[in-house]
Amino acid sequence: MFEIIKAAGWPIWPLLFASVIAVALIIERSITLRRSRIAPRGLLDKVVADLRRQGVSAEMIQRVAAHSPLGQVLAAGLRNVKSSREVMKEAIEEAGRTVVHDLERFLTTLGTIASIAPLMGLFGTIVGMIEIFGSQTPGGANPQQLAHGISVALYNTGFGLIIAIPAMIFWRHFRALVNSFVLDMEQQAVKLVEVVHGERRG
Repeated sequence: MFEIIKAAGWPIWPLLFASVIAVALIIERSITLRRSRIAPRGLLDKVVADLRRQGVSAEMIQRVAAHSPLGQVLAAGLRNVKSSREVMKEAIEEAGRTVVHDLERFLTTLGTIASIAPLMGLFGTIVGMIEIFGSQTPGGANPQQLAHGISVALYNTGFGLIIAIPAMIFWRHFRALVNSFVLDMEQQAVKLVEVVHGERRG
């Protein structure tokens, strides 16, 4: 591995740095963006059951808000349970925007790495091409410099693509996952509003 890095020249170092960041972000988002952690099933039913049994209390709101991101959205509605439907929905939407911002954390960085990794590889290719042309002398080509230039050009191009392809796949996967969580939370929040205002039984 060290021989490959040595053959690829100095342009490989920014790519290696980008790859480490990409792997760290993919692992972090994979752990964080799990349904059981973001929008656990059965939470709304439990909240509605508690609401009907004992009403809203500060302790209940605090417990629900600490449960999960979905809990934060539902807790915003519970804080305004005595307000009008519009005020309750507005509070839920505000909490939802905060939750979505947290869910999308680091995705911009991952998408940026997916976009620039091929360009960084292309830059390495250009550096390699410069070395190839620099190997040409009046007496003929310098074989060692020519070989090194070719290595720099090819390794950086390949490494840039190796980083970009999985980064793009995971970026699109996480974006789709966040969108599905947002839709699910919206639907559950609407159900809570309808239950509170007597338009739905549960």
